[in-house]
Amino acid sequence: MLAASRVSALAPQVARFQAVRVAGQRQAALTAVRRRGNVSVRSIQSVAQTDRDTITRLLYSIGTKREVERHLRIFSSSSHPSQPAKFAVIKVGGAVLDQIDELALSLSFLYRVGLYPVVLHGAGPQLNGIIESEGVIPDYIDGIRVTDAKTLQIARRVFLEQNLKLVGALEQLGTRARPITSGVFTADYLDKEKYKLVGNITRVDKRPIEAAIRAGALPILTSLAETPDGQILNVNADIAAGELAKELEPMKIVFLNEKGGMFHGVTGEKLDVINLDEEYEQLMKEPWVKYGTKLKLREFKELLDHLPRSSSVAVISADHLQRELFTDSGAGTLIRRGYRLFKHNSIESVGADRFRQVIHDRDPEVQSGVSSVTSVLSSLQKTPYTIYGDEPLDAVAIVTHPEGEVPIMTKLLASRSGVLNNVIDNVFNAIKKDHRKLFWTAKVDDDNRSWHFERADGSFTRAGKSLFWYGVQDVAEVQRIVKDFEAKCRLERAYLPVGPSAPPQQPFPGATRSYSTLARRQVPSGSRGYATAVTPQPTSTEPKRLALIGARGYTGQALATLLSGHPYIDLTHVSSRQLAGYPLQGYTKSSITHSNLSVEDVERMEKNGEVDAWVMALPNGVCKPFVDAIDRGAKVRSSSEPSVIVDLSADYRFESGWKYGLPELYGRDGIRKSKRISNPGCYATSTQLLIAPLLKYVKHASGPTVFGISGYSGAGTVTGTSDAEGRPTTVPKVTPESLAGGFRPYSLTDHIHEREAGRHLSSLLADPTNPIKVAFIPSVAPWFSGIISTLSVPLSEKVTARDVKDLYEEKYSGEKLIHVKAGVPGLSDIENKHGWTVGGFQVHSEGDRAVVVGGLDNLLKGAATQCLQNLNLTLGYDEYDGIPV
Repeated sequence: MLAASRVSALAPQVARFQAVRVAGQRQAALTAVRRRGNVSVRSIQSVAQTDRDTITRLLYSIGTKREVERHLRIFSSSSHPSQPAKFAVIKVGGAVLDQIDELALSLSFLYRVGLYPVVLHGAGPQLNGIIESEGVIPDYIDGIRVTDAKTLQIARRVFLEQNLKLVGALEQLGTRARPITSGVFTADYLDKEKYKLVGNITRVDKRPIEAAIRAGALPILTSLAETPDGQILNVNADIAAGELAKELEPMKIVFLNEKGGMFHGVTGEKLDVINLDEEYEQLMKEPWVKYGTKLKLREFKELLDHLPRSSSVAVISADHLQRELFTDSGAGTLIRRGYRLFKHNSIESVGADRFRQVIHDRDPEVQSGVSSVTSVLSSLQKTPYTIYGDEPLDAVAIVTHPEGEVPIMTKLLASRSGVLNNVIDNVFNAIKKDHRKLFWTAKVDDDNRSWHFERADGSFTRAGKSLFWYGVQDVAEVQRIVKDFEAKCRLERAYLPVGPSAPPQQPFPGATRSYSTLARRQVPSGSRGYATAVTPQPTSTEPKRLALIGARGYTGQALATLLSGHPYIDLTHVSSRQLAGYPLQGYTKSSITHSNLSVEDVERMEKNGEVDAWVMALPNGVCKPFVDAIDRGAKVRSSSEPSVIVDLSADYRFESGWKYGLPELYGRDGIRKSKRISNPGCYATSTQLLIAPLLKYVKHASGPTVFGISGYSGAGTVTGTSDAEGRPTTVPKVTPESLAGGFRPYSLTDHIHEREAGRHLSSLLADPTNPIKVAFIPSVAPWFSGIISTLSVPLSEKVTARDVKDLYEEKYSGEKLIHVKAGVPGLSDIENKHGWTVGGFQVHSEGDRAVVVGGLDNLLKGAATQCLQNLNLTLGYDEYDGIPV
């Protein structure tokens, strides 16, 4: 936070400095020219050097002098007069152009220290604003803007306006800039029939860019391209920046956005660094990595695969650009190829000769003559060990871990490159993934001693060495562990009794640090960890037993099928009056026969602790006697934990003692802590998910209206005739034949889902005492399963279609079972799917009414899948165990 505030504070200082300098610069230059030519040259050079020195000193406030000067030296040496565009390509998102002053200051910073980035900007939001002013959402296919002649005409105008706006802002700060709106990109049609006037870049001409830099100006580009015969084509700005980077091969490719980085889809935490060689495959499998995030990662990987390993991509906001470029900690998300990490249990797997060389060159005890390479290797034969490192061996660690004992990191050997590029952090994080507790030592004169303090929970110093550890918070336990180490000769006898440590600033041991080192401290921003290193919610793997009451209907059948794939929940009892004595179909984990459990049976089973959870899949109004029986049995239950109940009917959806189980809207913690959960209705689930992101904008006086169409399975079942074996069959209450190919509206007013949706949505309002009133009209259709709900909502203030879509993406970011798409969801998007899909975002031309379409399978996310989410949460499992996400 301190560093961030310093960056912000820097801007006005630089602005004042530049304003004063620019105000007098022209007059001073003119005076010098009038006197004599040599003086004018020297004066200008002097001004430029003073300019650079002042900005460099200001940069020291956001990082150490060593950091700033090292990065400046590296960046300055990256370019040569023959190749002046090797420093950086900076892609500016259209939304960032709305912060033009901040952007211009950041770019001017670089110009003042002699760095010339190549700047390429988009203008998507500005273009969308013009199109959406007519109430139409821009047309995208596969994330690519469909560009017809009218759209291209608008795009050309918008690109030119934004380009000149940025150039003008830079010139006002005394930073020379050159607009380049054509002549760089040559392209062919990407797919003329599908995308129309959209280009696929085939050639990049860097001559206009290099000419601008040689003339002392920042090149400012747009992403428009031309075909060989002169037709202008629209190109996605990210794609254009990537193609530009492939041609120029710069050290840095920077993507400026308003969010300031990339974020974890579940925790919301910013990702500090992504090492593609190590993490790409795993990241692409993560359920929270989807849509735009997955596309960007794929594009970044493809880009960096074409560039030298010294190149990297940074995603950052404009106001933190300096901190990203000139400090080791950075500020946004750094994406680099890196090297794949390894861990081996033998020296031979690493390469004996390479490993010996690392010990010889880097081990301080070997270099001081205290130890030898041979003795180090011999000691490894006495105990199980693991060697961690990266492919070039820029960082190597050895961890010994005898079975049943606390591990010790006996060696941590990093090259200068391994420290500067944070490879040492990546290796250390890999060790932390494997070991919850760890001890290690470092000499008090270690150049990176502060690094050890920052990563330890505690430490103390004896005889010129510090002992560090993490994962142990109790001093008595530390002393016991160290005593065991000494007894087994795993550590030299120098550390008992446990005592205070010397702080990292002091090069010699001293009793100045108290046991405050035992408190967990955050690793400072100087360490950039893995994108995948996120602490998950602790989950159980203990098997549980489930009883299902009411298994004849479609929902009961769907739940039994889902439970067949659950790793921990075993279906042990299935009750159905009509099917008693017949085997359960669709459940494959074991053979189960239907029973006909009475209220007395249920009370006895609860009393004896025969099951851990009950699911009530009964019609409305039938459930209460069974719940009462479970409550009576729970009072005298032999085991300590009463069982869980999930009720699929509407009986308890309005009861204050029951938790309403819609995790995506009303939170997971309450479900985890509850033993009584009411499963939402199918229509009510879709209705609430549709309305929730727009609650802030709903005009209360009118209220939202939802028109829902469900497959005929939503109407329920009745008992049919027996099959050839005498087994009773289940048939739909409403048949598709009876609908004659159309659909049938029903319960046109006062449907129970109106009250259900309104009651629970009101709890999300800033003022729940002023509840929202929902109008709902259902219809039944001739397909089997799947609900399509259309929301029409009067708005209290004007918004655009893009704003509406953004609200849904923000609200449901990271939700594994919710999918946001641009187009209107169809039956194929929802039938037999376990999630909810939303799309078709439109706003009336007057901006006062929004229409959104959502859908789910009424038997899955509308019933069985949601039931399993709630069971998983309340039983302590991962929410999605047994659900094909």
